Amino acid sequence: MKKLHFILASTLVFTLLFYNEDLGLNWALFGIVQIGLICYFFQEKFTSRIHLLLVVASVLSCFAFAWYGDFPSFCAMSLSIIFLQFKTQEPKLKLLQAFPLVLFNGITSLGRIFMFSQYLPKRRINNGFIKKLIAYFVIPLLFLGLFLVVYSFASDHFLSLFTGYYLDIDVWQAIVIFALGFFISFTFWNYWIPEICYEKNSLLDNNFDDVDKIQNKNSFLFLDIDFERRSGEITFFLLNALLLVFIVTYNYEQFFEVVKKSSLSSDTHERVNAVILSIIMAVGVILFYFKGGFNFDEKAIYLKKLAKIWIVLNGILIVCTIIKNTEYISFYGLTYKRLGVFAFLILAIIGLIISYLKIAKQKTNAFLFNQMMWGFYGIVLLTSFVNWGAIITYYNIEVNKGVEPVFLSGLNFNDEMRRKFIQENKLDGQYNEIIREKEILKNQERSFLSKAFYYEFVNTK
Repeated sequence: MKKLHFILASTLVFTLLFYNEDLGLNWALFGIVQIGLICYFFQEKFTSRIHLLLVVASVLSCFAFAWYGDFPSFCAMSLSIIFLQFKTQEPKLKLLQAFPLVLFNGITSLGRIFMFSQYLPKRRINNGFIKKLIAYFVIPLLFLGLFLVVYSFASDHFLSLFTGYYLDIDVWQAIVIFALGFFISFTFWNYWIPEICYEKNSLLDNNFDDVDKIQNKNSFLFLDIDFERRSGEITFFLLNALLLVFIVTYNYEQFFEVVKKSSLSSDTHERVNAVILSIIMAVGVILFYFKGGFNFDEKAIYLKKLAKIWIVLNGILIVCTIIKNTEYISFYGLTYKRLGVFAFLILAIIGLIISYLKIAKQKTNAFLFNQMMWGFYGIVLLTSFVNWGAIITYYNIEVNKGVEPVFLSGLNFNDEMRRKFIQENKLDGQYNEIIREKEILKNQERSFLSKAFYYEFVNTK
């Protein structure tokens, strides 16, 4: 199949699935169709395990969206299919480039749609084609039309066979859906990669080439390599000492100092934000010193040891923050934001581990970003599979924290447990329970393609 065939087939499927429908099961089915097209027509390009993993992840994320129909599953499904397409069609390019290229192509497609030579097949119209067109279509249709007119005048019943029909179609909606489907399909199948992406792709390699290993350039013109190495050692020594003091005072404030319950929330937020910012700055310092040939400097033994110690100390700081966030949850219960803090801290731990491996295995700075991209994608993917609303509801009810009816009614996919708690505490019909029940009924009354399957298994009250 050519590009035009993929674009038209995807557009037709999109139009049929989304016409007169809301976003729901249709988006998951559209994603399955794209996965099927990639797997069937480009299976010869599946040369590594990563392709199989992306196919499995893409299919599972489609199922997750079909079940929940929420934003996390939407993001997971979109990223999975985009990564699968990118890794299949452009295996030599680093996946990190997919993010800017998606944004770039989404903008440029508005103009490239009118560059017909990019995707329309080039055909010559010869005499043989014209003869077939006239002989097989024009002449038969001409005679058919003439006799149709004659027979229509002679019989009203015959005329009624071809009249009185009308299509109950919202033309404007069909046009908009078709245009949107064509835009999405065009961007997905006829994407454009600027030449500079291929030229600069080597800058995103995980390993240094031989030239980079030999060259050891100083970062500042006024400092030679020896002074810069010594500067790095002093910097990391001071940072280690400072961080050690901070960990001691941080833990004293958290676990030994008496804190008013009213200020616990603000104090915890401030400390978590400070830790996250500290980790980002820590990774930035490592990237600054361990670039290029500096990774292979035989004289930088103490610099590497001090940097590794600093990474370990930052890891200890994250663990302390996780413990504090856990304590905070024990006081107030679970929320989406508090779970989000855990997600950020897990990403921070992943970043530190990758930074440690970068130094130990002498990898490029791009290695950190390449691996962190997979870590971020993994977090998004796993998040889309889990019913966090039900987990929050179950935990809060068990520990009797954060069980305000308004809060519980604002959580997603927790209806059975929420109803049971409301009934046991005789809170039926209060707060925004009625609104929540109406939302469930509204979702159940949606047409099949607009449904999220979760609501099909919720009993109607």
